[in-house]
Amino acid sequence: FPGLADVSISQDIPVEGEITVPVGSHSPDEDYSTLDEPVKDTIMRDLKAVGKKFVHVMYPRKSSALLRDWDLWGPLVLCVSLALMLQGGSADSKDDGGPQFAEVFVIIWFGAVVITLNSKLLGGTISFFQSLCVLGYCVLPLTVAMLVCRLVLLAGAGTVSFIIRLIVVGAMFGWSTLASTAFLADSQPPNRKALVVYPIFLFYFVISWMILTFTPQ
Repeated sequence: FPGLADVSISQDIPVEGEITVPVGSHSPDEDYSTLDEPVKDTIMRDLKAVGKKFVHVMYPRKSSALLRDWDLWGPLVLCVSLALMLQGGSADSKDDGGPQFAEVFVIIWFGAVVITLNSKLLGGTISFFQSLCVLGYCVLPLTVAMLVCRLVLLAGAGTVSFIIRLIVVGAMFGWSTLASTAFLADSQPPNRKALVVYPIFLFYFVISWMILTFTPQ
């Protein structure tokens, strides 16, 4: 071919040698497959991962722990638990609580989807399911608040009971909002963080209001 005659190879560059693949060059994780492990080990590993995410929510800080290995098992459990505790709050004795369950379930998931879409439209770098994971796991403080309110309501529904529930729900509302913004803050443009935090504030405020105004049949 024309021009190849002018190409020369430097004497310092070796052109011969033995191509070998080192035996211990890859990590043991590359050979690890969940298809070969017992079902019990898989379940326990997933439960430990969910538990660690709960711990991160209860001690919120700017961390990507909830974002690296996202899952929707924890949010699903929290959503179902909160919906089950909120059902049966209608004054109508003929109501079996089904509409309350569906209402809470739809509000939580639809609200989380709307906030995620808002974050993406504002230029957020977080993925869709990572945002759902964070928003869902941060419902944990409000779920604890709902449990405390149910226990307080067992003693009565007077003024003291309302004040206790107001303090608990207010504290857990702030906890959920701060935890979610701590995890999502770094994924948003600096000049648009307020536009992202405001829908999150409304999202947890609606859930908190449902918890505070809940009265059993």
